[in-house]
Amino acid sequence: MEKEKLEQRKKVIYEFICDPHYVPMKQKELAVLLQIPREERPDLAEVLEELLAEQKVQISKRGRLSRAEKKYATGTFISHAKGFGFVSVEEEAEDIFIGEQDTGGAFLGDTVRVELKGKSGGKRREGLVTEILAHGITEVVGTFEKSKNFGFVVPDNQRITSDIFIPLERSGGAVTGHKVVAEITDYGKGRKNPEGRIAEILGHSSDPGADIRSMVRAYQLPEEFSQRELNQAERVAKPVSEGDLEGRLDLREELCVTIDGEDAKDLDDAVSVRRDGETYILSVHIADVANYVQENSTLDRAAFERGTSVYLVDRVIPMLPRALSNGICSLNEGEDRLALSCIMTFDSRGKLLGHSLAETVIRVKKRLSYPLVEEILKGAWEETSREYRELLPMLEEMRELSRLLRSRRRKRGAIDFDFPETKIILDESGHPAEIRPCERNTATRLIEDFMLAANETVAADYFWQAQPFLYRIHENPDKDQMKKLGVFIQNFGYSLHLGGDEIHPGEVQKLLDKIAGTPEEALLSRLTLRSMKQAKYSTDCAGHFGLAAQYYCHFTSPIRRYPDLQIHRIIKENLRGRLKEERVEHYAAILDKAAKHSSETERRADEIERETEKLKKTEYMENHIGEMYEGVISGITNYGMYVELPNTVEGLVHVHSLEDDFYEYREGDYELRGERTGKTYRLGQRVRIQVKAADRLCRTIDFSLAESNAD
Repeated sequence: MEKEKLEQRKKVIYEFICDPHYVPMKQKELAVLLQIPREERPDLAEVLEELLAEQKVQISKRGRLSRAEKKYATGTFISHAKGFGFVSVEEEAEDIFIGEQDTGGAFLGDTVRVELKGKSGGKRREGLVTEILAHGITEVVGTFEKSKNFGFVVPDNQRITSDIFIPLERSGGAVTGHKVVAEITDYGKGRKNPEGRIAEILGHSSDPGADIRSMVRAYQLPEEFSQRELNQAERVAKPVSEGDLEGRLDLREELCVTIDGEDAKDLDDAVSVRRDGETYILSVHIADVANYVQENSTLDRAAFERGTSVYLVDRVIPMLPRALSNGICSLNEGEDRLALSCIMTFDSRGKLLGHSLAETVIRVKKRLSYPLVEEILKGAWEETSREYRELLPMLEEMRELSRLLRSRRRKRGAIDFDFPETKIILDESGHPAEIRPCERNTATRLIEDFMLAANETVAADYFWQAQPFLYRIHENPDKDQMKKLGVFIQNFGYSLHLGGDEIHPGEVQKLLDKIAGTPEEALLSRLTLRSMKQAKYSTDCAGHFGLAAQYYCHFTSPIRRYPDLQIHRIIKENLRGRLKEERVEHYAAILDKAAKHSSETERRADEIERETEKLKKTEYMENHIGEMYEGVISGITNYGMYVELPNTVEGLVHVHSLEDDFYEYREGDYELRGERTGKTYRLGQRVRIQVKAADRLCRTIDFSLAESNAD
């Protein structure tokens, strides 16, 4: 049936069913009553199917049709820059689509009541905002613009679709170009803009660091510690005394080292390896932060609220004050430090034979960096310095054990996504001077392997003890997502074996091995990662899909992650025999909240870290307008294709900038094909581009093709 005719008939049938005198009846009875000829009854069936899908009509168990009762949901409104939005409902995987005309004046972050309208084209639920229950955002960060009679704030957040009107008497002395915090006093309605007052001036947009500072405020990150929190940190950050050593295993004579990035300041893990016949003894020593941050103290509440340290391009926002994170809880070379140690014994094949957990005191022999360890293990250490001679045997044993552990993980099916991180180097004024990929090396993998081993060992220990605990879980991917991925990668000649409703992580690793070194490696690796669920914290030990691990937790970074600090407390109480029934009940009562909040703060940290990177990449490319680069097509959409450069910067080539009049694109497709020229652009294809524009406010970069690489 033609769409126009279908809509007309839907309207007629729906109005008939909505008539007050209508009595619920079956489809056949409805056809007879409306005198619909037999040959047209399939059309009636199609109309009713549409009305049922849109939830305008409902059908009883006996097949009687009637007007659907209105259904409502409550959730958080998430606006989109193009005017429409979504409502996220807790515990529901699918968001509700809200059309531009149906937002009811809702503002980003508002808690709203939504009337469900059905599904758009049978794909996504649609809704109409009927009531705003509470406003979620009270302040907006943006750039102030002043006119003759008033001012306004252009929000940094692109999801806030309206500028904030500022009466001049409420501008607080702000001038054009100032980065400001505007407090909303009126959320507006219809065509009326929200109104506010300037609560804080963060600096001029050209000031060093003002852009990042604005983003920190926009994400409501608590950047500064209160004086009370700082005072408490200073009080507890005392040098290790003889009294602190009571009941601890003294490992100060053990040869152990820290291996971190060159600019790291919070050194919370140290490692040592020694051979005992055919076995390896690996000791992972973690700073005993729980010794200094007592439960329910001012510091503990601050750490819980932050959830995690946040690592931005130009600064670190620590979970704990620097007197702890860079001081007494940092395992500095040559200084006595309190630790919680996981001491593991492995056989010659990397199998765990046994372990012990202990409160210890250690003294790091040497602070090493990843590049230095890489040099030493490559044999270039003599050129660097002879002082590392005594460390060489242990470092070589570390490399051997690391390879065994990694090989064992791969055999069980663990997935190893080897994405290069982005290294952004800023000049003294905070502007990006260089952007390059930062690849993993032997030293980074070595530490990663040892930390994974400790995390798995501790998680398995406490699972079998059946003690309350916080686990790090990664649920199995959605089968439909993996099926879509399987269909997609067939376009590149690859396959993904799906056994029934589930996929084994080893199958994903086989795919990554096959694409290693190919032009499409980065693209397919990212698409594979996006097809999986996000890891999170939980009190249920549900396993870690990506690591192919039954038991996993975060034990190794209590300076920068709250879950690690929380389980350190449980472990210490257990080691001291104090984890009695009352304490077990206490932890059982608080851990679910800790898991949920820690997962949320982790998401927030990940998002702002990504956004600050995008900001600095955009700023960097502003200085390279007109320059040519080679890149790889990393994404295809109906409005163009994304191209990623070797330095990890990604930009968009708009369809309208291509030489053809029209490029065909189907959702989920992997290519753009010119209708007139027949030229094709595929995912993974190498192309040469020219930088056309960079918009720091929108954090977007535009490219154009410098030459055609089409088929």
